[in-house]
Amino acid sequence: MSELQRIAEELDAADPLAAVRGKFVLDDVTYLDGNSLGALPAHVPGRVEDVVRRQWGELRIRSWEESGWWTAPERIGDRIAPLVGAAAGQVVVGDSTSVNVFKALVAAVRMAEQDGRTGGGSERRNRPVRDEILVDATTFPTDGYIAESAARMTGCTLRPVAPAEVPSALADRGGRTAAVLLNHVDYRTGRLHDLPALTAAVHAAGAYAVWDLCHSAGALPVGLDEHGVDLAVGCTYKYLNGGPGSPAYLYVRRDLQPRFDSPLPGWNSHAEPFGMRSDYAPASGAPRGRVGTPDILSLLALEAALDVWDEEGVSVAAVRAKSLALTDFFLRCVGAYVPDGRVESVTPEAHAERGSQVALRCEDAGEVMKQLIERGVVGDYRAPDVLRFGFTPLYVGFADVEWAARVLARTLAG
Repeated sequence: MSELQRIAEELDAADPLAAVRGKFVLDDVTYLDGNSLGALPAHVPGRVEDVVRRQWGELRIRSWEESGWWTAPERIGDRIAPLVGAAAGQVVVGDSTSVNVFKALVAAVRMAEQDGRTGGGSERRNRPVRDEILVDATTFPTDGYIAESAARMTGCTLRPVAPAEVPSALADRGGRTAAVLLNHVDYRTGRLHDLPALTAAVHAAGAYAVWDLCHSAGALPVGLDEHGVDLAVGCTYKYLNGGPGSPAYLYVRRDLQPRFDSPLPGWNSHAEPFGMRSDYAPASGAPRGRVGTPDILSLLALEAALDVWDEEGVSVAAVRAKSLALTDFFLRCVGAYVPDGRVESVTPEAHAERGSQVALRCEDAGEVMKQLIERGVVGDYRAPDVLRFGFTPLYVGFADVEWAARVLARTLAG
């Protein structure tokens, strides 16, 4: 047994989250792709069977009330809320991340327009027109597409900016920015951006901050309420293990909810959803973020998956501590095993700048990942040259990490 194998055994033996691994459906594959799709919690199939056979099959339409289907988007939102540092009543679950980005971004611009219409006299005349949206230049492509569409719809100019350059970009525009869309963690490199500082900079410029939490929720502390984030969105099929295509969520800060003007009003977000009125009147609170009929099967599978966060000792703080330990150890093993110059980490070494993945630049990354998967180590690849390894602390152990690095070294050595 090598020194690193021995260390891995010791770390696994001391891991306070080790027992949670048994709550998931796993096999002998080393699964390091939870940043794309989380593993299946073992109790979810039974829960879904009950939803299908009893709630849908027997109770049928009665389940909207008797099984709590109607209130599920807010109820499940309240379960996600503490995982992103939010109090209850501010998160609603439903639709996709893309749809929720669109809602949030357009609503942010509309609130900025409202700000410009308040006041009177010289104060109102001297206010700059808010006609610009800043978007993370390194964002996941869909966020960029949505931002471009939102800009066209609202008559704004879209300006891609690297997150580190947001404060100076805001200053350059002299108060013309309406909203800023940023990713908490860069999907390609795993870089963790400074949410508190960037949110403060956006607010100092009089704009609204919209955060995409897809690669951070369930992996590290977010602190939405603590840092005064205006709006946030995220998916649930990565570190929250909600299943393929599980519904996303939308966070609207409590004091902004009366002003949240969704570009996608629907009967589910109406103040009287069963009144069937021709005129639209928005509901109060988080339900303003709803649109149409919820996807109940996926929604309740997600609700079941969130039960793992109720296990003793499971907390965002504990998950973050293990995430950093796992990624540190992986980088150490890669440094010890992989031939010099064969890969380059593009994930920051500093804990304050690292999410829960490690991205390695490799000249023939696509072929390397294909071979890794054939050898039982599952990560993924992003063009043109990045190997991504995601670490979900609820079910990934230190022996997995050491083994993955060893297989990577063998693969690269040919």
